[in-house]
Amino acid sequence: MSHTPRISVRDVMKTRFDMVDGMTTVADALIRMEHTETKCLVVDKRDEFDEYGMVMLSDISEKVLSVDRAPERVNIYEIMSKPVITVAPEMDIRYCARLFARFQLSRAPVVENGRVLGIVSHTDMVIRGWKASLENKEQ
Repeated sequence: MSHTPRISVRDVMKTRFDMVDGMTTVADALIRMEHTETKCLVVDKRDEFDEYGMVMLSDISEKVLSVDRAPERVNIYEIMSKPVITVAPEMDIRYCARLFARFQLSRAPVVENGRVLGIVSHTDMVIRGWKASLENKEQ
């Protein structure tokens, strides 16, 4: 019986991501965006009772660029998804992949104790997860 090593979301998530306020314009958010490899912006909570939101670069393309809206005149809150499904850092990537499939997600914030620690995507789970499993086999 072979044992598949457990790989958690924490092992594969990206810890570098961009967080913006919902009132930020799309233009300002894009100017300040540093981590385009995450392909999204996390929208911060307004207060402790609020929820996180998310804007994908594809949302900006679809809801701003393709309909010829001026990015300087569109606020992030107008195009964001909120609330978003979040995952725990200790979740096994196999369950995270199933969650993504069930709800047709491409990425999700990783949240612990009410704070975003990172972003996880299919790419992270497949590529980084595969590399982590190879490293575990070598040990």
